[in-house]
Amino acid sequence: MPSLRDLAELVRAPAALSVPGDVVAGAAAADALDRRVPGLAGASVLLYWAGMAANDWADRDLDARERPERPIPSGRVSPGLALGVSAGLTAAGLGLAGLAGGRRALAVAAPLAGAIWAYDLRAKNTAAGPAVMAACRGLDVLLGASGGRPLRAVPAALTVAAHTYTVTELSRREVSGATRALPAATLAGTAAVAAAAVAGRRDGDGADRPGRRPGWRSLVPAALAGWYGLQYGGAQARVAADPRASRVRAAVGAGITGLPALQGALVARAGAALLGVAVAAAAPLGRRLARMVSPT
Repeated sequence: MPSLRDLAELVRAPAALSVPGDVVAGAAAADALDRRVPGLAGASVLLYWAGMAANDWADRDLDARERPERPIPSGRVSPGLALGVSAGLTAAGLGLAGLAGGRRALAVAAPLAGAIWAYDLRAKNTAAGPAVMAACRGLDVLLGASGGRPLRAVPAALTVAAHTYTVTELSRREVSGATRALPAATLAGTAAVAAAAVAGRRDGDGADRPGRRPGWRSLVPAALAGWYGLQYGGAQARVAADPRASRVRAAVGAGITGLPALQGALVARAGAALLGVAVAAAAPLGRRLARMVSPT
């Protein structure tokens, strides 16, 4: 029987710290920060873990050649168990989404689950792979918005999706290494994402207005977006200087563990500065846990 550590490695457990912030960012943007959010965040985590397990199941032959230390090729987790874990987590995620958010949440969670499986089983190794993965994260943000006014959350969903696109593009070069052009392009994308996270900030009554709000809260979105840009952008700059595989993997890890800072900026932009700081606090915790269980 596999140990809990083996299963945690299968689902890349620490990376799930980057997931609840999607839902919170969507809920904040859609004026839907209520009792449904914790349940929807839990559903999002379950679906994320399902995708990680399905990913390893789908890649088991490739991992046997390129990453024999992974749980399935090393023999610590059987392929059948990995598939069963993924299916069970998917069912649990959909069930929790329905319990927490009703039909409106299920209307987003079901295509989210479909996109996750489509990425793992079909799209991942195609040119459409990064776009499908970006769609997964965008839908995750909209899952949080399902209890409010989802259209208001579309800019936040697109921002998180754009970040995810850059991480996924880099992840395709984790084994072979990259050309210098790739990290240069993704770094430019990261700069645009950080700028988008502070554009069109909202005042305390929820109305979209340009300009700055008085007080320290007006500084939080920019501070968190800057933190995100320095952490993830710095890792990409190191890849541009030396594009070997180990640095690409480090940049992918930085993109995963740095996402809460971006999500926090989006939450703060929607008018919930303290909650945004709390969401961003998952970033350093994720980096610490990533030293024990790899998020990539």
